[in-house]
Amino acid sequence: MSNTSIKIRLHHHDNIAFGPGKADLLDAIKEYGSISAAGRSMGMSYKRAWDLVQTMNQSFKQPLVTTSKGGNQKGGAVVTDLGETVLLQYREAQKMADIATAEQLKILSKLLSK
Repeated sequence: MSNTSIKIRLHHHDNIAFGPGKADLLDAIKEYGSISAAGRSMGMSYKRAWDLVQTMNQSFKQPLVTTSKGGNQKGGAVVTDLGETVLLQYREAQKMADIATAEQLKILSKLLSK
């Protein structure tokens, strides 16, 4: 089977509030405790990672990521409880979409040119 998939994106006004890249970024922030380290791990600049965090934080009722200043020794980033909830619900929705569309995607993938 080819690499067919469904990608869920949550739009808010003119922005993509949440989607697969932002979900991966939240996972990386959880792992590294830093926006810059999370961005580096994903091959993106600090500015790009920061912009994505800002979009998420501005799109939801409360921030999904909080930061503290202090450089390498005391600074960092934390995924908030709301961020954890959004991430969990997003991953569950993605699983459900994958299950619901599996048969159709299988048929569609057979119709793709080789």
